Amino acid sequence: MSLKVIGTGFGRTGTDSMREALNILGFGPTHHMFEVHDSPHQSEIWRALAEGGTPDWDQLFKGYHACVDWPSAHYWRDLIDYYPDAKVILTQRPADAWWQSFEKTILEFTNAPDHPDSFFSQKLVGEIVFGGRPVTRDHAISVYEAHNQGVIDTVPKDRLLVFNLGDGWAPLCKHLEVEIPLQDYPNRNAKAAFNDRIEAQRPS
Repeated sequence: MSLKVIGTGFGRTGTDSMREALNILGFGPTHHMFEVHDSPHQSEIWRALAEGGTPDWDQLFKGYHACVDWPSAHYWRDLIDYYPDAKVILTQRPADAWWQSFEKTILEFTNAPDHPDSFFSQKLVGEIVFGGRPVTRDHAISVYEAHNQGVIDTVPKDRLLVFNLGDGWAPLCKHLEVEIPLQDYPNRNAKAAFNDRIEAQRPS
């Protein structure tokens, strides 16, 4: 199985909605950070990579046709080369809005290395994505904007869709060359839903 769609956007840019959208359009199953949290096998193999292992992309994405969010978004340069026929989607939102959402959700785990739910957020996001520095607003936004620009500057325009939060079905379906479905574009993983999901996964 080979990836057909590679999402390069940071977490909190509508990636869970995009995951659901890709599944609806027939490009799923779609890999997302929640897959890593929910599956002991996924957790084990991505943990090995985050700790310096050699990536085996076919094993890491076995069973998936698409990927969005971290951890895969961090490895986008490798993935677009390894899967040259895959379409690329950069989900984004204005930097200030992204930071406000990130601060109220993922940041708790990124800045808390002893938190039981923090390994991937702290190791991958905190150390690898943000360079191990305290994740402050200015630093985070600088990394976020540089990442987005790097994707835009690197991926050929005919292969890339820059998808802004709220764009809906039309640009996505045009990019993937499929019909617009007869249902609303998904709206998933708002702040309350994100925090409820994390709480439900914690040991009682």
